[in-house]
Amino acid sequence: MRKIGIISDTHGSLERWEMAWEILKDTDFIIHCGDIFNHGPGNPIPEGYCPKKLLEKLNNLQKPIFVVKGNCDSEVDQTFLLVPFVSPYFLGIIENYRIIATHGHLFNDNFFETVKKWNINFFISGHTHLWKIEKKENIVILNPGSPSLPKNEPSCGLIDFQNRKVSIFDIIKKTILKEEKF
Repeated sequence: MRKIGIISDTHGSLERWEMAWEILKDTDFIIHCGDIFNHGPGNPIPEGYCPKKLLEKLNNLQKPIFVVKGNCDSEVDQTFLLVPFVSPYFLGIIENYRIIATHGHLFNDNFFETVKKWNINFFISGHTHLWKIEKKENIVILNPGSPSLPKNEPSCGLIDFQNRKVSIFDIIKKTILKEEKF
């Protein structure tokens, strides 16, 4: 295992998925932290909104993708997506690192205590549309932001186990916004 792509809050934008894909295509698999197709009533329709074509792209990916169910994801989405939603979180051990990923709308700040108890190394969530990398008590906290409806730069993330670093990328400029060693 070399690299994991991290993305969240695509909200049905095929255009922004394809921009993020240019960064994520060389990963071993992808974790999507939810809000995959629907923009929700509180959000504008994102640029390049085409959930049907995004669904086709995701169903034809030649690599595994794990999708955590977000607050805008619905049961009807699951009937068309060929991979099951993981809810309320994805939990995995990769390269001896414990990873938990969630959308972020169901857990409060106290959930960090559970993350510590479970000896998690990477705590990944979406929902806020704000990218973030932070180290707290030897736990890497990562939010890939949103490529489609960002509150800062349109972004996605990458965990590189070979080089022991986590990065957030601006999907338009194809530049690193922040990088942290682990």
